[in-house]
Amino acid sequence: LAEHAIHIEQTLMNENVGCQDQFTTAYGGFNIVEFKQDGATNISPVIANPVNLQSLQSSMMLFYTGVSRFASEIAGEQIKNFGNRKSELTQMHQMVEEAAKILDRAADPVEEFGKLLHESWMLKRSLAGSVTNSEIDDVYELGRNAGAFGGKLLGAGGGGFILFVVPKDRQAAVKEALKDLVYVNFKFDTDGSKVIVF
Repeated sequence: LAEHAIHIEQTLMNENVGCQDQFTTAYGGFNIVEFKQDGATNISPVIANPVNLQSLQSSMMLFYTGVSRFASEIAGEQIKNFGNRKSELTQMHQMVEEAAKILDRAADPVEEFGKLLHESWMLKRSLAGSVTNSEIDDVYELGRNAGAFGGKLLGAGGGGFILFVVPKDRQAAVKEALKDLVYVNFKFDTDGSKVIVF
């Protein structure tokens, strides 16, 4: 299913899109998706402490920025810059393993995961000028100043949805700070894609 989706987007529609979201959607849950140079894809479930996952779920806050964008154009600019951003891309790659370790530790992962997300967003926004803008930066700073440990814009960037990791005692303050945005309640999905009508 993921491969069909990628074929439609990248080959038939000629869109500049990645591949990780399609595999994440198809499989569900927390996985490390590894893309090999020969075109193969390895999917490895993240072994995570269930208590940590529940704690992380209850700390995440999702908002719609109200800013729409053409993700393909933004991704295209990032792709052009990849050759000049090897250091940033290497650091982002290394964060995958660190995130998996955080989720499996017995200690509460919320603050560590939030700070790691902040670091990854700082790196991602450096990949291309179109990843963020002054409006998105203002939203991010409002969330952080209200108590979020970290966050990131989802997808290619430029608009859409922004995710924050916020301790429970600061969530009301973050909601108030971002009251002009649409708050979206969500839950982690472990099933992935499935047939609901046949």
